[in-house]
Amino acid sequence: MSEAVKIKLSKKDLETDQDVRWCPGCGDYAILATVQRSLASLGIKRENTVFVSGIGCSSRFPYYMNTYGFHTIHGRAPTLASGLHITRPDLDVWVITGDGDGLSIGGNHMIHALRRNMDLKIILFNNQIYGLTKGQYSPTSAVGTRAPSTPTGSIDHPLNPISLVLGAGATFVARCADTDAKLLASILERAYHHKGAVLIEILQNCPVFNDGVWEGVKDDPKGRQIVLQDGKPLVFADGTKGIKLGAGLVPEIVDVVDGDTSQLVVHSEQGSPLYAHLLAGLVQPSFPMPMGVLYRTDKPTYEALANQQVTDAIAKQGKGDLGKLMSSGMVWEVCADGSRKDRS
Repeated sequence: MSEAVKIKLSKKDLETDQDVRWCPGCGDYAILATVQRSLASLGIKRENTVFVSGIGCSSRFPYYMNTYGFHTIHGRAPTLASGLHITRPDLDVWVITGDGDGLSIGGNHMIHALRRNMDLKIILFNNQIYGLTKGQYSPTSAVGTRAPSTPTGSIDHPLNPISLVLGAGATFVARCADTDAKLLASILERAYHHKGAVLIEILQNCPVFNDGVWEGVKDDPKGRQIVLQDGKPLVFADGTKGIKLGAGLVPEIVDVVDGDTSQLVVHSEQGSPLYAHLLAGLVQPSFPMPMGVLYRTDKPTYEALANQQVTDAIAKQGKGDLGKLMSSGMVWEVCADGSRKDRS
């Protein structure tokens, strides 16, 4: 993240002259508005900010942000963003992706960007469907999802994005719903200031091909969401229910009697990865879903280590000479008559 002097911006300053084209009712509209409003309040420098996307409905995002941006190829946004940030570590680089783009064809690219702890802010729009290509089931679709590619229902077991990114080594992991602007704004601010690999999963609605897939979670936030607070117990349903660990570290839903939360799990953003994976396993319909920052930790970024390695090499060996390098070792010259003259 650049340490630029904070300047005064409004949401309008981050809007472009492009018509925003998503289907009516798409959750992308709410996400876009919250990102624009949040980054404006942070006083970012637009010339130091880049949005990189792959392919999919969410990947239109760079066109609608009055910053620099790249609309790249399917699943490869993390690779383009990684190369950009290594060469320009002064930039704030955001990656916009979806559950198909980022977890299917782009799965390996996502994993390696996270395990390297690239200083990227990755926002994953999860609507459990391929929207742009007309509704095929995606890696996160529930078993039984009926779609053009699975008319009798998907038999694939869905991928858990939070479990995947924790296993890959993300150093800031969060989740929220597209309609929860307040929570998303707070997550975006904290993500902006985090140095390292950020992954924010947004539960996003596709009104055309998978309408209401998150309805139970979003329409009943008190009963189907656990709003995470560092140092506070895992409670929901207005504090009347909570999560405790039973035998074998198996989470259980229990009633909170007379406000006694002593038996409940206490949330720690900087807890062990084991605890973070336990949170990732709390999914509907068996459990309410944790919302907020699930996990964060600090460790050196890939960019910092790579650039330090170059600095150390120059200090030790001096600046390189490309001409000498190209003429050294096993090299030869191809003559006009097709013969080869060894120059090694």
